[in-house]
Amino acid sequence: MIVEFPNPSPRLLVVGDLMIDHYLWGSCNRISPEAPVQVIDIERESCILGGAGNVVNNLLALGAQVTVASVIGKDANGELLQNLLQQAGADARFLITSETRKTSRKSRLMAAHQQVVRYDSETKAAITSEEEAQLLASLLPALQQFDVVLLSDYGKGVLTDKVCQEIIQSCRAHNIKVLIDPKGTDYSKYKGAYLITPNRKEAAAATGLSLHNNEQLLLAGRQLKQSLALAYAIITLSEAGMAYFDEEMHLIPTQAKDVYDVTGAGDTVLAALGFALANNKPLAEACHFANYAAAVVVAKVGSATATLGEIEAFIASTGKSEGSETFIKSWEEIGRLVQQLKKSGKKIVFTNGCFDILHLGHVKYLEKARSFGDVLIVGVNTDESVRRLKGPERPVNTEFDRAYLLAALSAVDYVVLFGEDTPYDLIRLIRPDVLVKGGDYTGKEVVGSDIAGEVRLVDFVQGKSTTSVIEKMRKQG
Repeated sequence: MIVEFPNPSPRLLVVGDLMIDHYLWGSCNRISPEAPVQVIDIERESCILGGAGNVVNNLLALGAQVTVASVIGKDANGELLQNLLQQAGADARFLITSETRKTSRKSRLMAAHQQVVRYDSETKAAITSEEEAQLLASLLPALQQFDVVLLSDYGKGVLTDKVCQEIIQSCRAHNIKVLIDPKGTDYSKYKGAYLITPNRKEAAAATGLSLHNNEQLLLAGRQLKQSLALAYAIITLSEAGMAYFDEEMHLIPTQAKDVYDVTGAGDTVLAALGFALANNKPLAEACHFANYAAAVVVAKVGSATATLGEIEAFIASTGKSEGSETFIKSWEEIGRLVQQLKKSGKKIVFTNGCFDILHLGHVKYLEKARSFGDVLIVGVNTDESVRRLKGPERPVNTEFDRAYLLAALSAVDYVVLFGEDTPYDLIRLIRPDVLVKGGDYTGKEVVGSDIAGEVRLVDFVQGKSTTSVIEKMRKQG
């Protein structure tokens, strides 16, 4: 599964129920004398985008260009919501304000990171026929501007049957994929979409099946796909991962290590799928990517997002089960990755070498180098540069073989090939926090030391070297 995307800023449209997630954070040290309830001392207050707005936030975190369409109230909460969208960097030109609606606001009272109570202020009724017409009149002519359209339905009245069907049919006419996070039990308004993403409970309610085993799950997936004329159906399975359905059922186990809060995980899945499909990734790869994104956000408290850097780092921590060639990067790819990783606060370590015949000395050296930071990038000499340095009989192994073996090591996060005599230009691109070289550089100038944050020297394992391995093989041969 490759996190790199040819279009790092695809254009996505999110249509759905926007809301404000309002939090009152405090602590509790006593019970009220007036009633048997906790007294919360409020320490701070925060407001973030919720509902379809959480899909927007997730897409923005991934680097997408995001436009949002909805109908909200012409009230103070509506003004706040518009300000939050503007601050986030979303395009809100298709936002309609209504005199008759209340902007959804969900307030949560939190004590010691636990929700004590929630109270809501909102309108749940469907938008009026006039509001439908106004929304569609502005939206339909502009659909061709977008790579993928996401419908985020929270059952608050924006995604009526008419709105859903006109968007879906118009998108089908222009070969634009429509992805939907559904709500309710009647999914007929989603007919003709590219895919939908209900969770297990929602899919059970919509199909009338129990979904307690894989046989029931397969029946539900097939029923949704066929009855709604979908290209695919996806059912998210919480701690069990997700299943997607084409002609068969494909189960993808969860990648989550720590689960602190599943709030908004469905929004993350929808956003990640949309981002990957906007980059023309196959659905299987898009599902794996969404699965990893969800694993990142459930390890955070509250509605959260996952950046590409966080997802990449998480994948690297899972044991590289996706294929080691995934972690061999071009210069352009490593440049983008490093930017993302540094934004996430990761400490970058770099080292380089020929690594012609991988042996114990190499592995111990790389394990030590990795201990100096969060991410280890290894620069590997190309075959041509090895011949210049070592002579016409070297390397023994090709550059791809050498890079692949290094990428397979748990200590190594990424491998980059370089053809120059020194990796100075590569070091300048990466600008590592730590530059690591062998102990034989003691007292010598280390190439790139003027760029890196610091230089660390690591002693080699005595008697372990590629040269000694080759000499031993020659003697035995």
